[in-house]
Amino acid sequence: MIGTGKNILAVSATVETVTVNPVNIASENKEKVARAFSDIFNLDYEKILKKVTKRSSIETIVKKVDKEETDKLRLWMKENNVTTGINIDEDTKRYYPNNELASHFIGFCGSDNQGLDGIEAKFEEVLKGSQGKIIRVTDAKGGEIGSEGEDYIEAVDGKDIVLSIDMTIQSIAEKYLKQACIDNICTDGGNIVMMNPKTGDILAMATYPSYNLNSPYEITNEEVKANWETLSATERSKNLQAMWRNKAIADTYEPGSTFKTITSSAALQEGITQADKEGEFCCTGGIEIAGTRIKCWRHYRPHGSESLRQALMNSCNPVFIGLGQKIGVKKYYEYLNKFGFLAKTGIELPGEAKGIFLKEEKVGPVELATISFGQRFEVTPLQMVTAVSAIANKGVRMKPRVVKQTIDSKTGEKEEIAPQEVERVIDEKTAEDVLSMMESVVAEGTGKNARVAGFRVGGKTGTSEDGVNTNKYVTSFIGVAPISDPEVVCLVTLYNPTGEGGHQGGAWVIFALHHEGSVIRKE
Repeated sequence: MIGTGKNILAVSATVETVTVNPVNIASENKEKVARAFSDIFNLDYEKILKKVTKRSSIETIVKKVDKEETDKLRLWMKENNVTTGINIDEDTKRYYPNNELASHFIGFCGSDNQGLDGIEAKFEEVLKGSQGKIIRVTDAKGGEIGSEGEDYIEAVDGKDIVLSIDMTIQSIAEKYLKQACIDNICTDGGNIVMMNPKTGDILAMATYPSYNLNSPYEITNEEVKANWETLSATERSKNLQAMWRNKAIADTYEPGSTFKTITSSAALQEGITQADKEGEFCCTGGIEIAGTRIKCWRHYRPHGSESLRQALMNSCNPVFIGLGQKIGVKKYYEYLNKFGFLAKTGIELPGEAKGIFLKEEKVGPVELATISFGQRFEVTPLQMVTAVSAIANKGVRMKPRVVKQTIDSKTGEKEEIAPQEVERVIDEKTAEDVLSMMESVVAEGTGKNARVAGFRVGGKTGTSEDGVNTNKYVTSFIGVAPISDPEVVCLVTLYNPTGEGGHQGGAWVIFALHHEGSVIRKE
C-alpha cells in the first residue's frame, strides 16, 4: 500500500483471471462457452471462439476482473453443467482511489503488477513482497527423492510506505496549476513543486496535463486521441511517454530571474555587496561585457541608483551581471555545486535529470554574465526549489525526501526515513538577508501579485526563452512562506503561456494555500 499516513493512494485489490484449456472443453460446448464469455465479459465472440477452439494447452480469456463478474461465469457453468476446461484463478490488481491525483509522482503498475513509473517503480522491491513456495526434491520424472518431504515457505506481503506529500496541498496545487495552464493557454503545460525546506519533504509535485493512474494507457490529449488509430507504434509510444513524463524532475528549463536569488546569496556570502547600501549600483539601461552590450529588461527607462534589495525588487539585469563578474567563474561554480545545480538531487524517483551548464573552463565573461541573471543554462524545477529551500532553511541544503516511513504489513513495525542534510551552503545571516529581500520583491517589487494580506510571503518572478529561436517562453514564480520561519517553498513553472497575464500563475497557488486549508501560519 502507498499512502500519506491518513489517506490511501495505491492499494492492491483481489481480482480474478479466467483461462481455458481448449482441449478439455467438449466440442459440442465450445460455441456456447465462447458465447458465454462474450456476453458476461463483453468480449468479441469471434476472437474468443478462436481461442476456445485452438489446439493449445491454455489460453487467457480475461485478466483481473472483479469477482462479481466471475461469479456470473460460475453460475453459468453450474447451470450448463460445464465443469472442465475453464479455470478461474485469484489474482491482484493495483487500484488508485484518487485516479489522477499525484499521478506523475505515484506512477503505475503494468499488467503483471510490476511498478513501471514513479514511486511504484522506485520502491518496487519494498512494495511487492515475495510469493509463497513449496520446495521438494524430485527426479527428472517428478518422483520424490528421499524422505525429507516438502518445505513450505510462506508468502510475505510487501511493506506499506508513507509518502511525504500532503493530500490537501497536492489537491490545491493541481487545481490551481490546471487553472493557470488553461487561463494562460500554456501550450506545453506546467508543473508545481512544493517542499518543506526544513526536512526536504516534497509536499506536492504536480504536472499538467495529468493522467488517470487506473487507465494509464488512455491518452488525455484530445488531438492525439482523435488521431490515435493513424499513429505508428513508435508514435504511440512517444505520446504515452510524454504523458507519463514528470516534467518537474525529468525536464530542464532556463530559470530566468528566479536565479538572481542564487547570485544574491553568493555575492552576499562573499562580502562583495550588502543588502541595503544606498546607491551602491546604478542602472543605465545596460552593461558592456567583453565588447558585448547586454540590456536591462527596462533599458528604455533605466532603474538608476539602486541597492541590492532594490535591484532584486526591480529584477535589474546589469546589477547581477556586475556581481557575477566580481564573484568570478571559479567561485561562482563552487556555489553552483553547493546549491546542487551540477548534480542530481538524488530524489528517489526514476528519470531525474541534472542541470545543463557549460564546462567551467569554457565560461568567458559573456557566458558568466548570462548565467548571473539566469539564462543560457538549464536546471530542473526540482533543483531550483531545492536550492531556494536551502536559503529558506537558514543556509542548509536538504536532500529531497519522498518517503517518510515504511510499515511492515504483518507486524506493523515502523521504520522512519530520517531527513538528510546535504551541506551548509551559506551562513544564517546571508540566508536571512536574501529572504528579507525576497519579501520586498513581493511587497513592493515585481512579485506583487503574490501578496496576501496578513501573511509574510517572499518570492521572485522569472521569464526566460524556452530554447533558442523557438519563440516560446517559460514563466515561473518561486515563493517562500512564512518569511520569519519558512515552512513551504513553492515553484510554479508555466511552459509557453500564450494568453494574457501568464506571469501571474504563481501567485494563484500562494493565494490558494492560504485560503484552502493552508499549513502556512498566519502572523
